[in-house]
Amino acid sequence: MSDLPFVSIIVPCYNEEATIRKLLEALRAQTYPLAKMEVVISDGMSTDRTLEAIASFQQEHADLAVRVVQNQARTIPSGVNQAIRESRGGIIVRLDAHSMPIPEYVERCVAAHQSGKGDNVGGVWEIRPGAQTWIAESIAFAAAHPLGVGDAMYRLNAKAGAVDTVPFGSFRRALVEKIGAFDETLLANEDYEFNTRVRESGGVVWLEPSIRSVYFSRSTLGKLAAQYWRYGFWKFKMLKRYPHTLRWRQALPPAFVLILLALIVLSLWLAAARSLLALQLFVYFIVLGLAGLQLAMKTRKGFLIWGLPLAVASMHIAWGAGFLWSGISSMFKNG
Repeated sequence: MSDLPFVSIIVPCYNEEATIRKLLEALRAQTYPLAKMEVVISDGMSTDRTLEAIASFQQEHADLAVRVVQNQARTIPSGVNQAIRESRGGIIVRLDAHSMPIPEYVERCVAAHQSGKGDNVGGVWEIRPGAQTWIAESIAFAAAHPLGVGDAMYRLNAKAGAVDTVPFGSFRRALVEKIGAFDETLLANEDYEFNTRVRESGGVVWLEPSIRSVYFSRSTLGKLAAQYWRYGFWKFKMLKRYPHTLRWRQALPPAFVLILLALIVLSLWLAAARSLLALQLFVYFIVLGLAGLQLAMKTRKGFLIWGLPLAVASMHIAWGAGFLWSGISSMFKNG
């Protein structure tokens, strides 16, 4: 045990009273020695009962070192960086307050680093609904479906190997000292930007399917759309710096929304545009409807016939619109 590296688990957090206890209990159940672990939660001034839930856990389970630091900037990258600064582990494991790692999570992250598999090592998500409703369950299925995430392998049936990015990730402290901390000017996509710098510095981002965690998806279409609008908005900012990192799955939603908006405007004057608009929407929702029907038959959950199309369409339109608005607002700002 004396030869094992000390591990710091860092968690940016804001108003997560519904899930923070689940995360802490999952960390206490780790097979890695608790004496070789600490949890540093960077809280963005939560206004719900998150801090009370953490304090209750600390009182009940003193065998796991849990510390809370205040993230006054109240952004994810600032929270991650603050937690890294306040931590002391040689290996850093980033997790999310919406996540619940399997018992072997930390042990397998450490083993992957000790065997030299990658500079930033992560695993795959098992996505579960954020509430016990049909729409929350539909959102969870959409967040793991190829129509929703394209070829994002950490949400699909992944194989071990080098990839563009991983969720959360684990890395040695020396990596941050080498390439720098997370970019605090990006309020989303900061992990993808960090992984881009890992790869461009000659490092390897490694996906290890045996490293698994449960991730609780958003519970309503409104929360899902807000999440994906933010993803799209900040993806454009990131791509301005690294345009060569654009992937086909990221280009399709803004292209779809741009064509949709153009046809809506042109349809005010042109009959041909109205026909093309109707055709685009018909084909789009037929594809989503067939995917929903197939999944409903496979899972025996009839609500997915309409639930999956609603969730996937919310993801596509919000992501695409956020991306386009980011580009438009940048042009006006520069102008």
